[in-house]
Amino acid sequence: MAASDFKDYYAILGVAKTASAEEIKQTFRKLARKYHPDVNPGNKQAEARFKEINEAYEVLSDVDKRKTYDQFGQYWKQAGVPSSSGAGAGVGVDMGGFDFSQYGSFDEFINELLGRFGTGSPPPGRQTYTYRTPTGNPTGFNGFDQNNTTEDFAAGQGEAAIALTFAEAFAGTQKRLNLGNEVLEVRIPRGVKPGSRVRVRGKGALNPRTQTREDLYLKVEIQPHAFFQFDGDNLVCEVPITPDEAVLGATIDVPTPDGMVKMNVPPGVRSGQSLRLRGKGWNLPKDGRSDQIVKIAIACPKDLSAQERDYYEKISAIRTYNPRTQLAQIKL
Repeated sequence: MAASDFKDYYAILGVAKTASAEEIKQTFRKLARKYHPDVNPGNKQAEARFKEINEAYEVLSDVDKRKTYDQFGQYWKQAGVPSSSGAGAGVGVDMGGFDFSQYGSFDEFINELLGRFGTGSPPPGRQTYTYRTPTGNPTGFNGFDQNNTTEDFAAGQGEAAIALTFAEAFAGTQKRLNLGNEVLEVRIPRGVKPGSRVRVRGKGALNPRTQTREDLYLKVEIQPHAFFQFDGDNLVCEVPITPDEAVLGATIDVPTPDGMVKMNVPPGVRSGQSLRLRGKGWNLPKDGRSDQIVKIAIACPKDLSAQERDYYEKISAIRTYNPRTQLAQIKL
């Protein structure tokens, strides 16, 4: 295969090949926020970069997919180098019993690795995404505003990935799918999560025995959100509070998927402690809502007024509490 076929996903994300899963996740989130179509409306270069980043993360965030991709990288690197014995390219390369020579291009390999096509030979054409985002910036802190997207798929697929925003996945949406010379509307139910599969009856691969088309399954991918993350069925977020709010307790405003709510912070709360907003999390497929877990982060001010500094110094002078008392007992 041509050397230009191969995509270096580590270089695309800008991480080392030895990067940990957490490093890859953090880098991906940073890049996804930067190149998200909602942040760059009408910017085709940002859109292409966003797709590339998502594809790289989908492979490198999965232990098994990453291992297979790394093995393919070794095969591709040596495939164009003849052996000293004069044998064909790639001979003597130990790939753990996996035959990478069956793929005519990198695209064929990655489509099968990501499950983009059903069994048998992949149909012509690659899966592509086009985003039609609303004009202007998203309103509100949570950025859950709806947008309309069109997804283009090659006809005859058995399974394909479909990217949704948090807003689309939370509330449900209609998607227009372009299957070659066929266009159909698909309803995405509310409350789908990453990995959920939506069935589109009779729009998948042709069954050679019955000469009828099987079902097409859309595997849900949810684009990263700047504030919310998933923890099972629940949503998790981090909210900063001031030192005085941590000491005295406070009532603060917290964003949820459907608006701001008041939350009571108890006196003496610790940084990193989690508080629960019951029934304010993700829409459940049948009925109800999961919980929203709020992680507290105590944020110390960097710039103090003269009066604020004076009061902090007075508190420091009369403070009786020492959180490090137990450290004196620690020995090897």
